[in-house]
Amino acid sequence: MRPVNADQDTSVPAGAGPALRRIAVPLGVLGSVAAAFAYVAAVDPNEPGHYPTCPLLYFTGLYCPGCGGLRSAHAVAHGDLATALGANALAVAGYAVFAVLWTLWALRALRGRPAGFELGRAHLWAAGAVLALFTLVRNLPFGSWLHP
Repeated sequence: MRPVNADQDTSVPAGAGPALRRIAVPLGVLGSVAAAFAYVAAVDPNEPGHYPTCPLLYFTGLYCPGCGGLRSAHAVAHGDLATALGANALAVAGYAVFAVLWTLWALRALRGRPAGFELGRAHLWAAGAVLALFTLVRNLPFGSWLHP
């Protein structure tokens, strides 16, 4: 048995230090998102006065792509996927995309590889088109099923 040097940190097993450093940022992002979801789960957005009103909805009566997002997050945090989809289906899709991308990021970070996510102009234009189409459809009479 060899003596432990007083200068050595024995709180982390040998070889785990670099892995913890590599995964620190993804874990920090996950912790921040989890804290936000926990807050929205605890402070119900369905109760008036807890969150500000959407300015676009307040001044124009039109639903923006984010309208219903807090109610959707509240429902997801409580395990009610049907209510979440009814509040904002695009937000639920966004939560799923975040989960997949975060998992890929964390796995790549553990392996010591860069995140590897590069969005080109086509991706950004496609995301903008989806947001615009979602906003347009949810504000037309036949898209009332997308209202929060």
